[in-house]
Amino acid sequence: MSTILDAIAAHAHERVQAAAAALPFAELEALALSRREGKLQFAFERALRAPGLSLVCEVKKASPSKGVIAGDFPYLQIAKEYEKAGAQAVSVLTEPKYFLGSDEYLREIAAAIKIPTLRKDFVVDRRQVYEAAALGAEAVLLICAILDRNTLAQCLRDCDRLGISALVETRSEVEIQVAVDAGARVIGVNNRDLRTFQVDLEASARLRRFIPDSALFVSESGVKTRADIRALIEHGAGEHALDAALIGESCMRSSDKARYLAELRSAEGNAE
Repeated sequence: MSTILDAIAAHAHERVQAAAAALPFAELEALALSRREGKLQFAFERALRAPGLSLVCEVKKASPSKGVIAGDFPYLQIAKEYEKAGAQAVSVLTEPKYFLGSDEYLREIAAAIKIPTLRKDFVVDRRQVYEAAALGAEAVLLICAILDRNTLAQCLRDCDRLGISALVETRSEVEIQVAVDAGARVIGVNNRDLRTFQVDLEASARLRRFIPDSALFVSESGVKTRADIRALIEHGAGEHALDAALIGESCMRSSDKARYLAELRSAEGNAE
C-alpha cells in the first residue's frame, strides 16, 4: 500500500527531472560551488555545538497533517523573529505541493539572516544537495526512509565537498546504523512517522542510545512544550546530550517567539 511519503518522494523525483531539463547539472554544480566561496564551512554543525540546547525553528506554511498553518505567511519576518529570539538555525520548507514551500523562501531567508538555514525538503537525488547550496542553505535534510545507502553516502560526500551539513533523519535502529555507516555527523530522530504522520515523542528517547556520542543528536517533530524537552532529557535522551530540537508548528503559532524559546530552554536547568 502506498503512503503519503511515497507520493511526496515520487513528486520529488518529478521535480528533479524538471529541474534537470531546465538547468544541466554541470551548471548547477558550478553555481553551488561559486555560492560557497568564502563561506564558513559546516556552519550548521558549529551552531548546534554551542553550549546548551540548540533550537532549529521552522518556517512552514502548511503540512499534509495540519493543512495550512499560516494563511498569512510573512516568511522573512518569521525568520528574522526566530533569529532575534535566539534560535541557532532556521529550517525552511521548500517542498511545493504538500507543504506549500518554495525555493524562493529559502533564497530570500538565507540572504536576510545571519544564522544558518536548513533546506527542509525530500531529497531523492544528489542534485538537490547542490540546489540547497546554490540557494544559500548551510544544511540539507536527508531522510533515510527515501534514500538507498549509496545515494545517502553520495549526498553526504557532496555536502562535504560543498562545506554544508546534512541532518540525516532516521526512524529506527537500522536507519541509524545506515546513517552512521554512511558517515553522518548530525543524526535526527523524527518523532513523526512520515508514513502515517502519527507522532510518538518516545521515538527520540527510545533511539537515542543507538546514536554515537561523536554525532550531534537532533529530536525532530512533536516537541511543543517545556515538558516535552524535559521528558527527552530525563527519559532516554538524557543518557547523553540532547544537542538540538527542531520545532515546527508550535514555533510558527507562537506570538512571542523569544518567550517561547526561552521557556523551552528552561527545561535544561530542571532536569535531574
